[in-house]
Amino acid sequence: MKSFVSWSGGKDACFSYYRAVKDNNVEAKVLLNMVSEDGKASRTHGISSRLLRLQAEAIGVDIVQKKTGWNQYETEFKKAAEEFKNRGILTGVFGDIDLDEHREWVERVCGESGISPIFPLWQKKREGLLAGFIKAGFEAIVVSVNRNALGPQWLGRKIDENFVSDLKKLKTVDLCGEAGEYHTFVYNGPIFKNKINFTVGEKILDDKYWFLELVPVV
Repeated sequence: MKSFVSWSGGKDACFSYYRAVKDNNVEAKVLLNMVSEDGKASRTHGISSRLLRLQAEAIGVDIVQKKTGWNQYETEFKKAAEEFKNRGILTGVFGDIDLDEHREWVERVCGESGISPIFPLWQKKREGLLAGFIKAGFEAIVVSVNRNALGPQWLGRKIDENFVSDLKKLKTVDLCGEAGEYHTFVYNGPIFKNKINFTVGEKILDDKYWFLELVPVV
């Protein structure tokens, strides 16, 4: 089953890819990554577009990066979906866990584009997802946080058992960051052929989000 993967570069995108291939007989043909209007960073996570391309190279799959603002997001997403359909790619993999409005949007947009969506992580328990992600051998760090939920000291934290334990103590933050409390960048794991090398730069406050600058090392 040829599919594209809705791609942010974070843990949920990576783990949904992994689970879809492992459990749903999916052949991932391309990553769909929505980036900022200037093309420099991912639309949601603020990850360097170059790092995202390095992810695709490490996985061994093509990546399509669509420049868009929030107002044009749906239009550009549909254009990409139509392009994939013309290539015989008729399903899409999404990393949503349980936000109904997100799933409703995906199902509507995919339906209007002739694409069948797959949700490998849907309604799975948060702690179980993180445990599975870590046990599978994925390596990821926190690259952005909502300042109303977490402080900049969380930037650069590795997603491991200590991270999960510390996050559980807060009791006010979704363990998987499903409401946008934090976002991650995955740099190694079972779907990667090689580890992605980078250096950590500055912590930058932009409106309500703190971002961690990552610089690729090639």
